[in-house]
Amino acid sequence: MKYHVKNINLAQKGRLRIEWAGREMPVLELIGKRFKKEKPLSGIRLGCCLHVTTETANLMAALKDGGAKIALCASNPLSTQDDVAAALVKYWNIPVFAIKGEDNKTYYKHIRSVLASRPQITMDDGADLVTALHTDKSSSLVDSVIGGTEETTTGVIRLKAMAKDGVLKYPIIAVNDADTKHLFDNRYGTGQSTIDGIIRATNVLLAGKNFVVCGYGWCGRGVAMRAKGMGANVIVTEVSPLKAIEATMDGFRVMPLIDACKEGDIFVTLTGDIDVVRKEHFTKMKDGAIVANSGHFNVEIDIPALKSLSKKVRRVRDFVDEYALRDGRRIYLLGEGRLINLAAAEGHPASVMDMSFANQSLSAEYLVRKSHLENDVHTVPREIDEKIAELKLKSMGIKIDKLTEKQKKYLSSWSEGT
Repeated sequence: MKYHVKNINLAQKGRLRIEWAGREMPVLELIGKRFKKEKPLSGIRLGCCLHVTTETANLMAALKDGGAKIALCASNPLSTQDDVAAALVKYWNIPVFAIKGEDNKTYYKHIRSVLASRPQITMDDGADLVTALHTDKSSSLVDSVIGGTEETTTGVIRLKAMAKDGVLKYPIIAVNDADTKHLFDNRYGTGQSTIDGIIRATNVLLAGKNFVVCGYGWCGRGVAMRAKGMGANVIVTEVSPLKAIEATMDGFRVMPLIDACKEGDIFVTLTGDIDVVRKEHFTKMKDGAIVANSGHFNVEIDIPALKSLSKKVRRVRDFVDEYALRDGRRIYLLGEGRLINLAAAEGHPASVMDMSFANQSLSAEYLVRKSHLENDVHTVPREIDEKIAELKLKSMGIKIDKLTEKQKKYLSSWSEGT
């Protein structure tokens, strides 16, 4: 069911928050102004499965200015900001199928509602919309799809697996793989917003705590950096020897999770994989250990295993569930194991989402122009990536040097001394 605006004040609040986020999104604003003039997405049906936040609302506004006909649903049951959803419906007349705290049945019902708009371009955060389109029931819809974009590491992994198996039926632009996305959104955005979510949910002091970061990709790097900056003793767990060396040289302790469990006060998973924190880990954790996830799906923490060890579960704070174990210990799970930066906080700051969503909008335009792409996962064209970086620097008032003609010639030559 389309999100209905029952409270005008809620929609007004959302509109003001959307405007506030827009102040920090100058690149997307510039793209939106050009889109409004040129209408590169005129008449294109765009189905979006994204976190319904103030930043996403600014992306939706830019896409609509470009002429797109949009339907939006949430990419996580706990990530929707209801006032933003209400504002998009009331002030932008964009159908939104999302409400914070929706159960799994409602979540997938909302995805099907977006598919009912027969999208020609999909815009995904985790590939749920794409995978739904590729099911038997939805297979007839795929024929009208030009292409899609994917926002996250987790989604790109899923889509590359589909492409490898030969089942991906239309081209996807991996927005996550753009340098102006993962180097900033994943690292600085996830780093700050994850810490923000943990603190809002628990109000714990990080200084002096043993803070375990599971996974040292760009998101893990960001969280480890921010936790260290707040005085935590950071421990990193990894399965990649390269990333483990990097974490070590970045000044963090590295050890297997089974050993880190004995020391950790706070645990955060950021791997994109399943069952990272399992039964054998819960059995070794301290009384009062806090466990959170900032990877895309709630499967990184084996919640059924935690329940099997518990005699009682109770909600002690918003987004904090206390699992009382049979041996007397207590383990606190944050945000039901879902993205803690969106469940308990507001997600990534608008400044980094400015570049991420600039990639989304320009990739959608690129798909309209390049209708001959193979059914595979493609990188964002380098010229788009660099243009976004240029626009971001300009908005920040930062100037950089340019290569001289002599330098360009030297770099392009193979002969010594030319």
